[in-house]
Amino acid sequence: MRTIISISDHLLKEAKKISVERRCSLGEVIDEALTVALLARPGSPSRHKPKPFVTFSGTGTLPGVDLNSNASLLDLMESP
Repeated sequence: MRTIISISDHLLKEAKKISVERRCSLGEVIDEALTVALLARPGSPSRHKPKPFVTFSGTGTLPGVDLNSNASLLDLMESP
């Protein structure tokens, strides 16, 4: 939606600088900043509800699983 707002010169300059650095529009920078400011207010509803942390019982990885090797993990996942 198009809206006309007044922004102080130094804030506009900083927002334009960020939009160039991120290669996005000035509107996207302002939208993100406003979203962050509104969500930071006490009592504001969170966009993302916290998900429960799921844990499993056990003693660690299965025998033969090497968490330091991407190739061996991929081989293990692709094996029948």
